[in-house]
Amino acid sequence: MSGGAASAPKPLPSSGPKSLREMPHPLATSSSEEMGPALTPSPDLLLPRSIADKDLSLPNGTPVDTSSPASSSSLLNRLQLDDDLDVETRDLFVTVDDPKKHVCTMETYITYRVTTKTTRAEFDLPEYSVRRRYQDFDWLRNKLEESQPTHLIPPLPEKFVVKGVVDRFSEEFVETRRKALDKFLKRITDHPVLSFNEHFNVFLTAKDLNAYKKQGMALLSKMGESVKYVTGGYKLRSRPLEFAAIGDYLDTFSLKLGTIDRIAQRIIKEQLEYLVELREYGPVYSTWGGLEVELSEPLEGVSACIGNCCTALEELSEDMTEDFLPVLREYILYAESMKNVLKKRDQVQAEYEAKLEAIALKREDRPKVPTDVEKCQDRVECFNADLKADMERWQNNKRQDFRQLLMGMADKNIQYYEKCLTAWESIIPLLQDKPETK
Repeated sequence: MSGGAASAPKPLPSSGPKSLREMPHPLATSSSEEMGPALTPSPDLLLPRSIADKDLSLPNGTPVDTSSPASSSSLLNRLQLDDDLDVETRDLFVTVDDPKKHVCTMETYITYRVTTKTTRAEFDLPEYSVRRRYQDFDWLRNKLEESQPTHLIPPLPEKFVVKGVVDRFSEEFVETRRKALDKFLKRITDHPVLSFNEHFNVFLTAKDLNAYKKQGMALLSKMGESVKYVTGGYKLRSRPLEFAAIGDYLDTFSLKLGTIDRIAQRIIKEQLEYLVELREYGPVYSTWGGLEVELSEPLEGVSACIGNCCTALEELSEDMTEDFLPVLREYILYAESMKNVLKKRDQVQAEYEAKLEAIALKREDRPKVPTDVEKCQDRVECFNADLKADMERWQNNKRQDFRQLLMGMADKNIQYYEKCLTAWESIIPLLQDKPETK
């Protein structure tokens, strides 16, 4: 902050009637005249104001498009078209593929190929290909949290995604993890700040990542150092209204998704148990048909029908396991990540409040504002602006992801019931055309 040694502390910016896109980053300007009147130490660092007209503060999330597409495929095509338009403006592309199993004396692990294509000047080459294991992705996420504490860092898939005994080297598990790691890097790639982080650059380009891991905090950017939060014994009096609304929304969101996740897992478990019964049920009609000459054809038809229904149900269960559940879990972890950023923000606000009160207790007519107080104010402003921007970005991604997810789930269920309907309709002619015996 410039020229603030003898001036009163500046107020924290409030979003007010402006949209998040219109809000300048607080560290992007050094002008002290634009910041308005002085702030006195009180629980209400941000003026209470109505938040009913703000998308990010609505308990039920932001409004979604209520128009009804002609078909599920038309919406999927429209969403895909939106993605294609975004691709034209991107200058960094990252993919995770080609998982390989490595068996060593001390351990067995999986590595993934991370391919990068870019036109950014920060990269020496237009294309890179490196191999990374899960703990490397974990290292990257930790470094991003350390160097960009004001930003929402995308979550990694859990160490063990599926509850119970899981073969983490099975094709299904490895593919599920590959998809999650690929999405993790794409989330970072699409972020206007995280994608320029030098730790991310190192992760994408370094052939030997272990050498960089040993450097510890040496690669922290100047921005990361300037906004690194301080963990002290400060207690926040009250969270500003708009951030309290975000916290309440995240609590409710996590609760709802957690309930859906548990019920969906029970449904899949019951479907698999039902499949076991169906596989035993169908062949009984076939063996019975060997004893009933006149009923053999319709009985064989029923057996085949049940077999087709088994196949359809198995496909539906696989889609739920591979496509539906991972998205739920990612957003449950996402909400926890956002809560952690909120806690960091609360800590720096509490520190700022305490320092302002210490100045007020001196009872000077024109108290001199120490530099550390101004830096603390910068951290609060930076947290506020970055958290709001990331929340808006997260809400936009969430709307698109869940529209696509629910539309896909509707498609899969329609396909399942259509297959079952076709199977059962196929045996009707066998019963109708068979003449009655006298």
